[in-house]
Amino acid sequence: MTISRMPLSYHGLEVSQFIAGFWRLKHWGMSAKELLRFIEEIMDLGITTMDHAMVYRSEAPFGEALALQPGLRKKMEIVTKCGIRPAGFGPLGAQRTNHYDSSAEAIIESVEASLRDLRTDYLDVLLLHRPDYLMDVHEVAEAFARLKAQGKVRYFGVSNFSTAQFGALQNVWSDGLVTNQIELSPYRMEALDSGVLEQCATHGVRPMLWSCLGAGSLLNPTDAKGQRLLATLQQVREECGAASVEQVVYAWVMALPSRPVPLLGTSKLERVKDAVGAVDVLLTREQWYSIWEASNGASVP
Repeated sequence: MTISRMPLSYHGLEVSQFIAGFWRLKHWGMSAKELLRFIEEIMDLGITTMDHAMVYRSEAPFGEALALQPGLRKKMEIVTKCGIRPAGFGPLGAQRTNHYDSSAEAIIESVEASLRDLRTDYLDVLLLHRPDYLMDVHEVAEAFARLKAQGKVRYFGVSNFSTAQFGALQNVWSDGLVTNQIELSPYRMEALDSGVLEQCATHGVRPMLWSCLGAGSLLNPTDAKGQRLLATLQQVREECGAASVEQVVYAWVMALPSRPVPLLGTSKLERVKDAVGAVDVLLTREQWYSIWEASNGASVP
């Protein structure tokens, strides 16, 4: 099965229906050759969009694998993020405190490091990883403009931004943001009521979704909420003929009218193959709301 491509926004960038997330790459224990093989295998399934971040420490090993087959770069979209500065970051681990930095200097420095580590001369999408309370949106827009003029970044977006934070930057960045990467799963449904999804739809951009499986809370529940959800997901799976509970979860998030793009965080090819099968799973409204109800612990008012 090969999945389709879709526009991420009105601005022209196309991405795959699922995005490969590499935030756990440093724990996968893959050699460069093994990682290259995995990249080629998921690209054969139609997954061409690769998600990274400076803080993941995934860029250098990915770049090492990509250097073994440089021609793959033109066939993929690389997304990475900047802005989180963990303790120990910088020369000789100089920083003592986890913090955010969306200054122009920090954005440009991070992009230069990402380009070096990924062994590429451009990024398809750069996201501000977390909202910075000290963010000057005009300074950010100036940094974006400089990077775009230099051909180092094609498109810009944000991650984990509220509607107000997204709107403030959107208002001063003339090219328009192309996504807001947010957390959403049947276990963590806050985004359904935050206005973020409606804002994305209004601006013609697709949200990217991380942790759709609830970081294990759905598949290996440890509380009553997770157990309710798993039982309901299994029931819906039987009703709709899905191959797995995971497919039901991805079908549930993709049913939203903002047409989100889920991230997959697995290194297991079989799980990737299973996940992309969700494009053929259609839930009724009743089934969709039964999952919402299991998470909420009460029926729709």
